[in-house]
Amino acid sequence: MTTPNRLRLLATYVAGRSVDVAEAPIGDPAHTNGHVIFVSAGAPLEQQRREILVQSALLGAGSLDARLVRRLRGHPVVARRYLALEGSRVLTDLADRLPLAADLDVTAVTTSADESLARARTRSDIPDPPAWFGVLKPSQLVSSTGIVLRATDNDVAAPNVSPRDATDEDEEDGPTEGSKVLRLFQAPLGGMAAVANFLRNILGGSRSEADESAGAELRVRAIRRAQRAGPLARPLPTRIHFTSDDRPGAALGVNGALHPEWDVFADRYRPDWCRVIDFPLTATADVSAAGVARDDALRRRLCRIGLGPKLLRARPDGDELDIEALVDLCVDLRSGYSPPENVYVERRKLARNLGVLILIDASGSATDTDPDGLAVHDHQRRAAATLAVTLEELGDRVAVYAFRSHGRHAVHLMAVKTFDQRFGATGRARLNRLAPSGFTRLGAGIRGAGEILKNQAGTPNRLLVVLSDGHPYDDGYEGRYAQADTARALEELRADGVACLCLSIGSDTDVEALGRVFGSAGFAGAATLSELSPRMDDLFVAALGELSAPQPR
Repeated sequence: MTTPNRLRLLATYVAGRSVDVAEAPIGDPAHTNGHVIFVSAGAPLEQQRREILVQSALLGAGSLDARLVRRLRGHPVVARRYLALEGSRVLTDLADRLPLAADLDVTAVTTSADESLARARTRSDIPDPPAWFGVLKPSQLVSSTGIVLRATDNDVAAPNVSPRDATDEDEEDGPTEGSKVLRLFQAPLGGMAAVANFLRNILGGSRSEADESAGAELRVRAIRRAQRAGPLARPLPTRIHFTSDDRPGAALGVNGALHPEWDVFADRYRPDWCRVIDFPLTATADVSAAGVARDDALRRRLCRIGLGPKLLRARPDGDELDIEALVDLCVDLRSGYSPPENVYVERRKLARNLGVLILIDASGSATDTDPDGLAVHDHQRRAAATLAVTLEELGDRVAVYAFRSHGRHAVHLMAVKTFDQRFGATGRARLNRLAPSGFTRLGAGIRGAGEILKNQAGTPNRLLVVLSDGHPYDDGYEGRYAQADTARALEELRADGVACLCLSIGSDTDVEALGRVFGSAGFAGAATLSELSPRMDDLFVAALGELSAPQPR
């Protein structure tokens, strides 16, 4: 018997990105949450194939983008009419390039998703979609994060997306109970309940449901005058304490914090907005293929970097006399031996005192391939391995982390190598096994990695090297908003005395796009690391030389 997951290749091809396939609970129609397409349980293979075609075609055409889906929340009739119009449109377009979609007997009456939405919101007559079209569940599409809000040991596992991840209260048909005017007065603040009761007696209407109350999710606390210096002040991250349901503190090796996010449109921070979890990668991997390509040009360039003064004794020239060498010279002369008169101390900038954290973008966008068929992720992974091995051999403290996100509540930082570990065969094997998935909330990943670098490097000079294609994207995180937040996160680190260098390896992102994302931080792009190796010392020195003076908190 063919299982739905056997159709994953079809779904991924049509959607244009990695999509999983699973059966929905018995009785539930086909739908998708953006990561998984759920087909009707026990349905014939032909029906499941049709369900996958329409749902994945909607994903691939951008018909389920957040800007469109948000306008469907709480409007199940509009969502059903939109599905009928847009499903027919995307399947008609798909029929031109996929024979499977040519026999589905659908006809497009609109030319774009915006036109489908606009027509669905009118009173025109639109036939109901076929049953195999399934349904749209806007709440799951908009708020699907792939992780629960309460942290347990299972938080750091790969996200298991279930069809019950998000509530469907806004999907139900039927009138909404309660008065919208009264709902404004039901925030749980002192004195508001009496006002609501008074207006209810005058205006009539029943009490709204608890989950419909404006501000019902707010915690009741004492109101105090803010101590921070206005909305532009950067909030500090809030640490998260992980516990298990029955064993407090059982999630060993897992750390987390709530980080702010910069809202460029409101010109202010959103405090405690992103939940960043860092944890070690412990999965075993084959060490037989854990070799690293040697880059002699990169090594020659990086060994030239000197960040601090170093005393060189017994030199032929220098700034002052070396007393020990002078004593040795006198003893040798009295013994009848005439050695070279190397009796000076020379001070040169040779001491490195450098801590480097290499942050790899392990999101699904890194699956794009170059003309040779090598994915961006493979270029980044190889570059990270070569950089880490070279810097470690030169005596620097090095850490290697990867990041991906599944919404703002689940930004994962995976430790391939910490500062206290050697980058041996096991660590290199873990890096080779790292597979791209999820999304790219780049600002949160940079802030989380920056905290690790500041707290664990143990060196006066600290450098964050970001390997990314420069395409930040997540739920509610795209375009100018994402670009501004990423650039702001890099500015914050440099203000704290952490240098930042952003490298785009194997990606076709143009220089202007990289500049919008990485802001004034140092950045460079190339097809391979070897193209950047001859000028890597200049990139490192420029990044370290542009540090801002630490700002008072």
